Amino acid sequence: MKLVKSAWGLVRENWRVYLTINAAYYGLVVVCMIYAAFNQPLQDMLLKSIGQSFTSGPLSFVSEAYAEAAILRAIPITFLVNLLIGTFVEITLPSLIIPFSGLLMGVLRAVLWGLILSPAHPELRLAMIPHALTLLLEGQGYIFALLAVYLHGRALFRPQSLGVEGHWRGYLEGLKQTARLYILVVITLGVAAAYEVLEVVIMARLFA
Repeated sequence: MKLVKSAWGLVRENWRVYLTINAAYYGLVVVCMIYAAFNQPLQDMLLKSIGQSFTSGPLSFVSEAYAEAAILRAIPITFLVNLLIGTFVEITLPSLIIPFSGLLMGVLRAVLWGLILSPAHPELRLAMIPHALTLLLEGQGYIFALLAVYLHGRALFRPQSLGVEGHWRGYLEGLKQTARLYILVVITLGVAAAYEVLEVVIMARLFA
């Protein structure tokens, strides 16, 4: 609980940046959903591509767990994929090499979510009602990671803002802030994974 309070305290200290990232992320999702509503061929192409990656691509083991309704296996798999690949590899790691670069992945992620999951698509209208909560929860996990990207970059270029001298010490302090925020990333993505798996399994049974 102490670690959670410490992490949330960091969010509160930077609440303006946190709210800005929220508005930008979810705003991009909505705008791209509206765009996809008027460009269904693009959405169809993206849905087909995503479907292939989960059926015959490197992530096929994820879809297998869902298809078998193996809830106790699907939840940790979903969580680890979102945490390790979707968050650390795609957002955090690039930013540790090139500061702020993970923010671009956040933009790309929001754009793709909007284009792929627009509820205007006939096959997604009903599914997106419960899945909207998945987007909100999982999106928060990525938003906490994006906030960490910003704070790490700021610490590197403005180490005096954290009361330290030198860019290297700022870099290290930024790593500490990133580690603190990852507590919230882990919790949020864990809840999102549990909800998503239950949602998909229940919906599959209802419409089987």
